[in-house]
Amino acid sequence: MSMRAVLEVIALDVEDAVAAQAGGADRLELVTDMAADGLTPSARTVAGIRAAVDIPARVMLRLADGFGTGGARGLDRLVGVAGELRAAGVEEFVLGFLDPRGGVDLAAVERVVGELDGCRWTFHRAIDRAADRDALRKRLDGLPGLDTYLTAGAASGVDDGLPTLIAEAARGGEPGYEQRIMVGGGLRLDHVPALLAEGIDAFHIGGAARPGGWDGPVSVAAVAEWRAVLDGAAVRQPAG
Repeated sequence: MSMRAVLEVIALDVEDAVAAQAGGADRLELVTDMAADGLTPSARTVAGIRAAVDIPARVMLRLADGFGTGGARGLDRLVGVAGELRAAGVEEFVLGFLDPRGGVDLAAVERVVGELDGCRWTFHRAIDRAADRDALRKRLDGLPGLDTYLTAGAASGVDDGLPTLIAEAARGGEPGYEQRIMVGGGLRLDHVPALLAEGIDAFHIGGAARPGGWDGPVSVAAVAEWRAVLDGAAVRQPAG
């Protein structure tokens, strides 16, 4: 039997979401303002997308550029937004915060996660800016709902991060390494076979789904091309 690899696509609006689903995306990441690397979209946008598609969507919890929370006041605001989205029925999220030294801001993560009622969430590419990836993973180990790390393996992207991604995939199941690796950040189709061969089975695209750049919409054809490549190289599981 074969196990379908997961394809997650960034959606900024309803048009993006509909196109991503039509092209074969399994999941969406909902954000706004890609000039700031993706911030929390409005509740209205989230509601519109959830009404327009029936694939899962993870909503970004990030109110300002960078990987901090903006201090106590910023964290209070973020916690409030998380609670409002959860109350509106959002069930999946994306988040991640670092302290000024590049360590995980565990207190901030725990406080936001406390608003999510055990919902599933991704720790995003803040891990690629962390001073110590292994220490970050181990400090987050056991937090409720954490099931995915979105990572390129390096701040500069998959080209440089490939050895790290492969090494972390080999540690799957160890404390701090139980979560799924979802690769994103400079990801290209030619990276996919090597990653799948190492057991990595989740992929995240943003600009790669938009032939016209970030000023243009998600392309059904571009997403479908990724879907076809992932399906053609699907991970084979032994029978029985």
